[in-house]
Amino acid sequence: MEYDERLARFRQGHVNPFDRGENDGTTDRKDTPKLGDWHGLPEPELFSGEPKSQSSDRAMDLGLAEDHFSRPVGSFVASDIEQLKQAIEECKRLILELPEHSERQKDTVVKLIHLRLKLQELKDPEEDEPNLRILLEHRFSKEKSKSVKQTCDKCSTIIWGLIQTWYTCTGCYYRCHSKCMNLITKPCVRSKVSHQSEYELSICPEVGLDKQDYRCTECRSPVSLRGVPSEARQCDYTGQYYCSSCHWNDTAIIPARVIHNWEFEPKKVCRSSMRYLALMISRPVLKLKEINPLLFNFVEELVEIRKLRQDILLMKPYFITCKEAMEARLLLQLQDRQHFVENDDMYSLQDLIDISSGRLSCSLTEIHTTFAKHIKLDCERCQAKGFVCELCKEGDILFPFDSHTSVCQDCSAVFHRDCYYDNSTTCPRCARMTERKQEEVEL
Repeated sequence: MEYDERLARFRQGHVNPFDRGENDGTTDRKDTPKLGDWHGLPEPELFSGEPKSQSSDRAMDLGLAEDHFSRPVGSFVASDIEQLKQAIEECKRLILELPEHSERQKDTVVKLIHLRLKLQELKDPEEDEPNLRILLEHRFSKEKSKSVKQTCDKCSTIIWGLIQTWYTCTGCYYRCHSKCMNLITKPCVRSKVSHQSEYELSICPEVGLDKQDYRCTECRSPVSLRGVPSEARQCDYTGQYYCSSCHWNDTAIIPARVIHNWEFEPKKVCRSSMRYLALMISRPVLKLKEINPLLFNFVEELVEIRKLRQDILLMKPYFITCKEAMEARLLLQLQDRQHFVENDDMYSLQDLIDISSGRLSCSLTEIHTTFAKHIKLDCERCQAKGFVCELCKEGDILFPFDSHTSVCQDCSAVFHRDCYYDNSTTCPRCARMTERKQEEVEL
């Protein structure tokens, strides 16, 4: 009860030891010592004339007025930080002495947290930092979020957004304290993606710690497999070893394992590899028929996707010459996979992941159906661009993307597949074009 009464009197007085200016009232508080007046006093004499328990409460209340996060007027000197450290130690001592789970112990723990935050604010005051900083091709943007918990990629400690300034690279999403920016040695990963858009296609190309001189590949700090002085962690993408500050045991799908083994289990990678793979995942840089053509013999879904892509490429000329299709913006249904309307042999890692899960097959089949419906049923202009089989001269209008048709490689004429392979003569359209050219030469 005595403690509660003292706490109530303190809160009622609105005493702020950090306030060096005027008090709220018109008269000075003679019994409230200023922060600088405490320098050099022994701990029991922080507040002379008071019992030790009461002086401990006053020490713990250091900087804990109702606005304990505001920056006081004027600059702090070294004694301010020292006195805060003394108050923190007093808090820690009382927490151990007070009964466990008591209200007073809980309140002391809260005070300890506030004091530590105040000490951190004095050590790393928020200055007028620029909103944009460029360093090693990073474009760092000052973050405004205060409550989101993040970790600094440089020093591997927590970013206290409430009291610390921090930046995020808009290219590779590298996060760090403002004070850590001058220590960064790794260039922005996005620049590597822009200049060298290709994967390492060997599975975990390990060279050994001896080739690395028993040092981290990135920061060159000493590492070893025994964990002395620092644990060596292998990146499954590069095959090299990193320290725990550069390798946080993040996991990612490895392109080489997908292409050669059709394996999608995430493996542990270093931080730089994780960012590089994240930025590269949607880039169509994998030419499967050159890297591993046998993959199409063992993965049926790949054959299905290749056929759908080939059909879409055959539909593209209809859409770019059709006014209704242009107004309906049909081709924009593939804007997330623009390479699908440019070629049929380049794949991104995200394409292969979606093929394995079945998502790409479903979405691409639906788009294929929509495109075919426009050409064959909805649009009269596109219907007029169909073909009649000149070999049998029977049946419905044919289109090059129909499953039962074959297309002449020279003139792009469309025939029934059975008619085309049963007929041993040349293509009738090619024959007419050749005859016409001969007549023009004779004239």
